[in-house]
Amino acid sequence: MAVPKRRHSKARGAKRRTHWKINGPGLVACPQCHQPKMQHRICPNCGFYRGREVIAEEAK
Repeated sequence: MAVPKRRHSKARGAKRRTHWKINGPGLVACPQCHQPKMQHRICPNCGFYRGREVIAEEAK
C-alpha cells in the first residue's frame, strides 16, 4: 500500500479542498406572486403550488 514519505503542507491540503464549497439554495420566482421560493415547494407567500392553491388565505 502506498504511504507518503513526507508530510503534506497545510497549503497543499487547502488547494485540494478549494472546490468543496457549499451552494446556495435553488430559488425561483413564484409564477403567481413573483416572490422568490425554493423549487418544488409551496410558495410561503401566496400558498400556491403548480398553479393551484394548496394553503388557503384564511389559514395563514
